[in-house]
Amino acid sequence: MAEETQTYANHTRWHAPFHYFVAPVMLTNVVVAVVQFIRDPGLERGWWFVVSSALLVLAGLVRINPLRAQDRVIRLEESLRYYQLLPEDLARRAGALTTGQTVALRFAPDEELEGLVRDVLEGRLSKPDEIKRAIKNWRADTLRV
Repeated sequence: MAEETQTYANHTRWHAPFHYFVAPVMLTNVVVAVVQFIRDPGLERGWWFVVSSALLVLAGLVRINPLRAQDRVIRLEESLRYYQLLPEDLARRAGALTTGQTVALRFAPDEELEGLVRDVLEGRLSKPDEIKRAIKNWRADTLRV
């Protein structure tokens, strides 16, 4: 099956088992625990609510922590890319970019990178979504195996 070309419109990943099964089940479980606790207060119902809440938090952490690790790898990769492609002073100044800005800039092709980094550092672009929308020729971040 041929992969669809990555663009701004389709770059967000929805992982079906997590987003359409695990997260809704965990959230529903907390809601049911709250309703049951309100209808029939007691230690057992209260404990069910605590455990349900812990499972919801755990499900969130299972999703968020790998994304944070991914962002750290992206920062490292982009930092190396900046030193390869940008003038030295600009590459050093790029260390001031936020993680969100750096992650957004990973989609910029080499020929657009310098201008976009300057725009971000000079305040013309600041939010990751603004940066992604300013990219003219999208650079996909998918791995080809």
